[in-house]
Amino acid sequence: MTQLLLASAAMAAVLVAGGAAYAYWKHTKTLAVTTCVRAGGSPSGAAIGDAPGVLPVVGPGTFTGAHGDGARAGTGSRLRRYAVLAEDGIGVRADTAAREIDGILAGPRGWSHDGTDSFQRTYDGPHDFVVKIATPHTVDCLCGSAGLDTGGEVNCRIGRTIVVNLRRWVGGSPQFDGPIEEYRALIINHEVGHRIGRGHEGCPGAGRPAPVMMQQIKGLHGCTANAWPYDRAGSYIGGPHVS
Repeated sequence: MTQLLLASAAMAAVLVAGGAAYAYWKHTKTLAVTTCVRAGGSPSGAAIGDAPGVLPVVGPGTFTGAHGDGARAGTGSRLRRYAVLAEDGIGVRADTAAREIDGILAGPRGWSHDGTDSFQRTYDGPHDFVVKIATPHTVDCLCGSAGLDTGGEVNCRIGRTIVVNLRRWVGGSPQFDGPIEEYRALIINHEVGHRIGRGHEGCPGAGRPAPVMMQQIKGLHGCTANAWPYDRAGSYIGGPHVS
């Protein structure tokens, strides 16, 4: 009996953590993650490190989804539908971010060209994963609910939820020498890569492009920054497996 109670308590803890990480997106198109909603509800701005200007560090913890459905990207039989949400009041519109993410996943060097996966954004239909853009505080709260320490700096993936740090979406990374649009492509391609089953990879050799599944924000280790899974000839840019 004691073992049964302990097992039930453990399962309940897992369900609570999973619920905080992947809250159900209701037909209101507004998502509120109650464990991360801040009293007062308005964003608090400050200069956040390497991001330009003054951006919110703390947000209300509520999200609004991008409207409409996107076109299907790729011909792979494994269709992955996704939704895009942005935290309210952070200066990033979900509709604008969604169009950019649609373009990344449909790009000629993106995951839609792996021959297996295709992607389509949905507004309120069933979906395989969700992309949320949030303030550093909300990212820490969401990712921390699954035991991850993002330290106000990095993104994370929790099951079917990709949590993008506003600091990175707007400010890029000091390790990435390129336009912010390319760095956003790296964020999406890396995290979606995890969602479709890819693990971390290391630098394949000095002067070579870094794999998109390499944690480039932690250093390039002789490689050159790269935002895409495939090169222009259609070959996968890979490296040694990193546990």
